[in-house]
Amino acid sequence: MSDAAQSTAAEVRAAAEAVKTALDRHLAAVERRSGEDDPAVYEAFNQLAAAAEVYDELLYDRYDEVTPFEIPGAEDALPPYAGPEEPNALSVLIRRDYAVGEPQRLLAQAQRIEAAEGEDGAPASGTVHGALGLLFGEFEPDEIASRHKEFGLEEGDSTLWVTAADEPAEPGEWLEAPFEQVDPQQVVCRFDVSAVFDDEIDDVDDDDEETEGLEDELDSDLDEDEDLEPLDADRR
Repeated sequence: MSDAAQSTAAEVRAAAEAVKTALDRHLAAVERRSGEDDPAVYEAFNQLAAAAEVYDELLYDRYDEVTPFEIPGAEDALPPYAGPEEPNALSVLIRRDYAVGEPQRLLAQAQRIEAAEGEDGAPASGTVHGALGLLFGEFEPDEIASRHKEFGLEEGDSTLWVTAADEPAEPGEWLEAPFEQVDPQQVVCRFDVSAVFDDEIDDVDDDDEETEGLEDELDSDLDEDEDLEPLDADRR
């Protein structure tokens, strides 16, 4: 920018006063807010952001100085969260249970992994604990799920939850406790696999078989009674 177009000290001072006014209006709107998505707060926020941007530009132009804060522009901000129907971010929570059904098969698979890697030192594949570490370090969870019998594992219950969130979590934020603070109300969908469901189906099938057996017995009794004489009340 040329010297002729350079901002004046008065313009910078006026921009600073505009920021102060916008800041007071924003605080007042927050104090009077009627709900989480109060449009008055949203409008005051935008006005404050615009005033701060103008002040920052004039301050830099006049004094080659910047402000110590940054207000994100509209293009950088996430839209207001509207619930699980329109999530801004997702967390996929997966749990799969296994039983070590064939330890020798698991150990053999771990030994093959170790031999392929050619690592020196004490083998980790000599224990079930070490073999599991090698197995889950080598294969993706989905591959283990599809090949669990090959690895000597017996599949148990599994569940997958897709939960909605306001915004993506910060890197490393939940690693210490990945399954805490799960809000069931934020679940978009879930998929469960359990032997319990199979047992329920078997119970229904057993009930159907018992019912069919009773019907067969009744039909047999009726067939045996076909030759009985009619009751006196039915005789002419």
